Amino acid sequence: MQPGSYWAGFDLAVASLYAFYAFFIGLVLYINRESKREGYPLVIPGVSGSKGRPEGFPPMPPPKVYKLIHGGTAIAPRPEDPQPPLAAIPSDRYAGSPLIPTGDPMVDQVGPASYALRRDEPDLTFDDSTPKIRPLRTMNDVIVDPADPDPRGMPVLDADGIVAGTCTDLWIDRSEAMFRYLEVQVPLDDGSTRQALIPVPLSKVDPDWRVVKVKALRRRHFATIPALRNPDIITLLEEDKIQGYVAGGHLYAKPSRQEPLL
Repeated sequence: MQPGSYWAGFDLAVASLYAFYAFFIGLVLYINRESKREGYPLVIPGVSGSKGRPEGFPPMPPPKVYKLIHGGTAIAPRPEDPQPPLAAIPSDRYAGSPLIPTGDPMVDQVGPASYALRRDEPDLTFDDSTPKIRPLRTMNDVIVDPADPDPRGMPVLDADGIVAGTCTDLWIDRSEAMFRYLEVQVPLDDGSTRQALIPVPLSKVDPDWRVVKVKALRRRHFATIPALRNPDIITLLEEDKIQGYVAGGHLYAKPSRQEPLL
């Protein structure tokens, strides 16, 4: 190639192509950096210091303040909350190995019983900014379809077919017009009772026998279902805790469920 022959063929089309290359590479790096606003830094169990919290390339973006639709603000990446010691140990020394619970995995909420650190505020409706999920006892304009079985008053059976409580109410998602939770009155050992919520997808209403079946839990687990701070309002954090707890029972409620099928 003769000196100057490259620039002799350099025109607007070539400049536009190189500008596109530079823009596209910058866009990929920007998108990958912005994708780290949630869920980072990662944590490697058993590894301390910066090596145990890898960020990768590109690194995490600086915090940004977002205005929420219902008022208030949110920061992402958000300041890290102090985490309690994890009640589980890695099954092996390599990163990402399965965790072995060291206590009651459902109460400690590890593995499939874990939950996300969502905002400890109720989810709100778009139009009137009021709590989206409410119990029927607080509403006068919603009823259970007469063609469907109404679980209120039905006994709630655990995974062993033992009565663990009584369904006393339903919680409805007003935005989606569907029931989200069954409210259960659970008797305690001291003679008192407590309120507990069961996600509707993790329960089954039997209209023939007029019972509600919750195969994920045993009777003793109903007493330790995460409680609500307000008996008529559920927050996003409380939702995740309850859903993780009940769903975790599919693995942890009975020791036999943790064994291989074959």
